[in-house]
Amino acid sequence: MKAMVLEAVGSPLRPVEWPDPVPQSGQLMLRVEACAVCRTDLHVCDGDLSEPKLPLIPGHEIVGRVEAVGECVPSQRVGQRVGVPWLGYTCGCCSFCRNNEENLCDQPQFTGYTRDGGFATHVVADADYAFVLDEQADPVALAPLLCAGLIGWRSLKQAGGGARIGLYGFGAAAHIIAQVCRWQGREVYAFSRPGDDAAQRFALDLGAAWAGGSDQRPPVMLDAAIIFAPVGQLVPAALQAVRKGGRVVCGGIHMSDLPAMAYALIWGERSLVSVANLTRRDAEEFFPVARQAGVRTHTTTYPLMDANRALDDLRAGRLSGAAVLTP
Repeated sequence: MKAMVLEAVGSPLRPVEWPDPVPQSGQLMLRVEACAVCRTDLHVCDGDLSEPKLPLIPGHEIVGRVEAVGECVPSQRVGQRVGVPWLGYTCGCCSFCRNNEENLCDQPQFTGYTRDGGFATHVVADADYAFVLDEQADPVALAPLLCAGLIGWRSLKQAGGGARIGLYGFGAAAHIIAQVCRWQGREVYAFSRPGDDAAQRFALDLGAAWAGGSDQRPPVMLDAAIIFAPVGQLVPAALQAVRKGGRVVCGGIHMSDLPAMAYALIWGERSLVSVANLTRRDAEEFFPVARQAGVRTHTTTYPLMDANRALDDLRAGRLSGAAVLTP
């Protein structure tokens, strides 16, 4: 198989050819059709997440076809189109798993971080964490749903049922969840980097009621805000923008340090919460919602061997929507 491999944190990915992986008991081996590039991949490659398996094949928004199965996996799964997300394994026996909180598992495995991911032509995954996907859909369009969509959905659930939702950082996750919010009848208020007119136009084109820089206040008080940008300085800004009793959700796996804040920002029963990983239940809920809402992902495709260019474009903020690699 061909793959793009991270050999040292902070170094470019290197193209390699390895033997095709062999599925073990309970696993699938799939031929990758598409793998989206997530900001978490940047955090892994740049060293913001400190414990990657090395050498490592990044990528955790994988769409592919099952080509082989290991023991204890029905042979009928061969030929299925499946999606493989960030959460690749949980122990099933810790207190969190027993309490239906598998996203908080004490001994998890993560695709493209602690096990090899989808910046490759082939990948293995646990069968229980590979979701059956629409056979007729475009795999490139599906790929961003596997993380940007799923973590966006979990963040939106944490935000509650308010009518006015702020989205800070209008990238892959926000552009998906904005469409879900509009389908639900909510108003979306989009915040981009100051001066990023293209991102603000993109948000308005997707039905946002207002779009502006993250240094601006929205024209109304928000019921909740979700921060997708990994910028801790946005937390006090979002708290200032939500009403009493409102909630701010930090939707990223990594964020720069939060600044010191006045207690007045959370007084009035405002709350600040984080989202950690996802659950299989999130996928069961989200994929039907995405179909019903008519979610359309906006993507820029790159050949697999151009993974470094895709990462650079994401790092520099040159993308609207999501980058997707195709073998």
